Amino acid sequence: MAISGILTALIIGLIIGALGRLVVPGRQSIPIWLTIAVGIVAAFLGTALANAVGVGNTAGVDWIEIVFQVALAAIGVSLVSGYYGRRHVHR
Repeated sequence: MAISGILTALIIGLIIGALGRLVVPGRQSIPIWLTIAVGIVAAFLGTALANAVGVGNTAGVDWIEIVFQVALAAIGVSLVSGYYGRRHVHR
């Protein structure tokens, strides 16, 4: 993977993770690197899900794919926030 591919994955992960974090109500006490990681995973899984249901490549902007990615990021942020928050509060 070229450096441009890595940078693109980080930027997309940041955007998808931030959008997922905005969708989740309340405050999430997770660091930005974890938000980016969740966003990257959600972006890959959302793309795979969109391709699996046949909406991965549409004319124009792939809005359904983006919705899948953001929804998965929101779920991921919720899960990670709950686990990370409990793990670091009780130390």
